[in-house]
Amino acid sequence: MASLTPDGLIVFPAIDLKNGQVVRLAEGDMNRATVYGDDPAAQAMIFADQGAQYLHVVDLDGAFAGASVNGEAVRTIVQRFPGHVQLGGGIRNRDSVERWFDLGVSRVVIGTAALEDPDFVRGVACDFPGGIVVAVDARDGMVATKGWADVSTTSTVDLARRFEDAGVAALLFTDVGRDGLLKGCNIEATVDLARAVAIPVIASGGVAGIADIHVLSLHAKDGIEGVITGRALYDGRLDLTAALAVAAAAA
Repeated sequence: MASLTPDGLIVFPAIDLKNGQVVRLAEGDMNRATVYGDDPAAQAMIFADQGAQYLHVVDLDGAFAGASVNGEAVRTIVQRFPGHVQLGGGIRNRDSVERWFDLGVSRVVIGTAALEDPDFVRGVACDFPGGIVVAVDARDGMVATKGWADVSTTSTVDLARRFEDAGVAALLFTDVGRDGLLKGCNIEATVDLARAVAIPVIASGGVAGIADIHVLSLHAKDGIEGVITGRALYDGRLDLTAALAVAAAAA
């Protein structure tokens, strides 16, 4: 397991995997997927060539199945990408966590299990310092689970606070209602969460362009560690090199 050593705001280009392809969903709906390529490792190298040192990879099929589905695509990405890979999607037991770290993943993102089995998350956060990210996915302020198909009765802040003393590396906050829609990141809710807890927060969902990166970089001091962006990059609305430059200036 490699440790992340961020310098400034981290920009995580996103590679979401469905049936072995690179896709982006609208509001987490598997039936509203746009396909952007059929070679995930090649896409990872495109991002690397543009200066990315970090990737955020999601096994979307795995998120619904509760176990790895696009494992071979993930392994190929990890083998070829020269930087750090943060992986989520269907990681709900210790064996999965250990397997991905053994294969070279830098961080694993745990979502559904954080709500349903917090003791498991606490255990792996203790055993793998700096390696566990808790996904706090929100629909109208409440935690969404199981690939965002279900909405719980737990608020995002309440879930986040359960892990303040657990040693998790970061919280990944996604406003599901904005994800993949290019509406702009929900900066207010993201910053509110970062201010409410002592854990660094990664922003996700709805990044529309460089303005989102600018504003989030201004809130690095509030505990915003990074930002994940997908559709804006794939649609050409955000230049990754420019975004990385803005993010680095937040150091």
